[in-house]
Amino acid sequence: MPQPICAPATPLFPSAVAMVRVSGEGLAAILEPLVKLPPARVASLRQLAWDGYRERALVIHFPGPGSYTGEDVVEFQLHGNPLLVHRFLDHLGKLGIRLAVPGEFTRRALLNGKQSLLETEALRDLIGATTDQQIRQAQGRQGALPTWITETRARITPWMARAEAAVDYGEEEHIVLDLDELKTELIMLLKVFHVEQHRAGAARWLRDGIKVALVGRPNAGKSTLFNAMAGEDRAIVTEVPGTTRDVLEIRTEWADLPLTLFDTAGLRDTTEIVERLGVDRVRAVLEQADLVLHLVPAGDAGGDSDIQTRLAPFQGKVLVVRTMGDLTPQKPDGLVVSAINGDMAALREALTERFLGDLSPDACLGALATGRQRELLNELVAQLELLFRLEPGSPPELAASTLQGMWGLLAALTGEDRAESALDCVFEGFCLGK
Repeated sequence: MPQPICAPATPLFPSAVAMVRVSGEGLAAILEPLVKLPPARVASLRQLAWDGYRERALVIHFPGPGSYTGEDVVEFQLHGNPLLVHRFLDHLGKLGIRLAVPGEFTRRALLNGKQSLLETEALRDLIGATTDQQIRQAQGRQGALPTWITETRARITPWMARAEAAVDYGEEEHIVLDLDELKTELIMLLKVFHVEQHRAGAARWLRDGIKVALVGRPNAGKSTLFNAMAGEDRAIVTEVPGTTRDVLEIRTEWADLPLTLFDTAGLRDTTEIVERLGVDRVRAVLEQADLVLHLVPAGDAGGDSDIQTRLAPFQGKVLVVRTMGDLTPQKPDGLVVSAINGDMAALREALTERFLGDLSPDACLGALATGRQRELLNELVAQLELLFRLEPGSPPELAASTLQGMWGLLAALTGEDRAESALDCVFEGFCLGK
C-alpha cells in the first residue's frame, strides 16, 4: 500500500486561508490522533491541537475511490500563516504522512484510473497557461478521451482478433485475413489521422507560444510596433536613431496567438559601445526566434543590403514588413502596416496563416499539442500507412503486428501504457499540491 502523502495546495504566502491536502488509504484511522473526520463531502469546522498549537480549521473528507486521487482525500483549510502550515505539515509527518513530490496527487489519480494521461497533460498546461487562448486550449483537452481515439479502437479491435486468429489457427481452420477488406474498413482512419496531424501542428503553437523578433535599421518603427502588439508602452520611442540599446522582451496575446516579442537594437555599424553591445545581442535572439519580422519603412526605396546579409542565415523564418504605411501616399508591394493608426490587419492575417494555416484557434480545441502527443500521432500514421503498403497475400503476421503496434501507440497516448520514464516527463512540471 502506498504511503499517505500531504502537501500545501495553496502558495505559502501570508493569506486569509491556506489549504493542505492529504491522500492515502485509511486516513480516518491515521488522522484519528489529530481530528475526527466529518461525514463525506461535508465541510465541517474542527478544533486541531498538536505540539502546543491550537487551530480552528475547515475539514473536508473525500472517501476513496470517489475522490480526485481514487484514495481517501482530506483537505484542511487553515489560517494562511506560512509558519503555521509548515508546523502542521511537520506534525502530519509524525503521523506517517510524507510530503508529496511535485505532481504526485495527479500521478496517483492517473494510476488509479481517475483520469487519462491526456487529461493529466491538459491539467499541467492549464496550470502553466499565461494567455487566455492557452487557458481555452488546455480546457479543450480536458474531459473524456477524443472521439477519434475511441472510434479508432472500436475499428481496429475486431480486426486485431481476426488477424491473430489467422496467425494462430489459419492453416487448421482455414481462416484467411482479407487485406483488401481490412484496408477498405480502415481507409477513413487515415483521413482522420491526417486531420488530427493538421490540427496538432497548429495547436502546438497555441500551447508553446511563438517567439517573434523585430529587427531593422534604427528608426524603422520597431519599438512602435512592439508597443502596439504588446498593448502597452514598454519600449521608448523617439526620433533619435539607436534609442533601443538592449533587447526588450514581453509576453502577450495578439491576433489570438500567444507571442513572446523581442524588440532589438537597430542593426547598423556603430562605435558607441552600449549600442554596439545591443546590436551584438541580436544574433542570439534571431537564433531562438520562430519568426523574424524585418521592418522596412514604407518610404524606403529598397531593403538595407547590410541587414539582409545579417538575416541571410535565417531566411526561412524572415517576413518583411513595411512600416509607417500612413506616411506614404504610394503604398509599396508586400505587407504594409501602420502601428500608429492601428492598421495591422495584414500582419494579423500573415501570422495566423503562417502558424495556424487555414484553422482558427477554436478549430484547434481538443487537438493533441504536446511534443509527446504529436510524436505518437505521427507514429500512429506511419503504422497505418505501413499497413496500406502490405501486398495481397502477405503473411497475416504482418497485419497483426501492425494492428498491435497501433493499439500500443493508442495506449501510450492515453497513459494505459504506464512507462515510468514517460510519466516522469509529464509530472515534473507539476506543483506539490497537484
